[in-house]
Amino acid sequence: MEQRQHKYYVYTLLCLRDLEIYTGLTTDLKRRLFDHSRGLVDSPKIKIPFKLIYYEYFISLEDAKAREKFLKSNVGRAQLKDSLKKTLRDRRSMPYRMF
Repeated sequence: MEQRQHKYYVYTLLCLRDLEIYTGLTTDLKRRLFDHSRGLVDSPKIKIPFKLIYYEYFISLEDAKAREKFLKSNVGRAQLKDSLKKTLRDRRSMPYRMF
């Protein structure tokens, strides 16, 4: 009998109000984004509206947790911002005027 493989997602959202990024971990990315958009996630860091700008898929919870921890560190956050610099510079799809 085939074992069911677990899925873990490490994701990063960009808050379109203040351009801050938020990184989290979930087993159901679609549901988590829905919950974020409805304000059902207990996190003061992410504000609506937001945009999913990055995610990774893991089959190991330990690997996913380690990656989330790294991306939340100063070095990891800097690497993520560097690798997404074009995405973070692109203002065309952002609904708020940036000053």
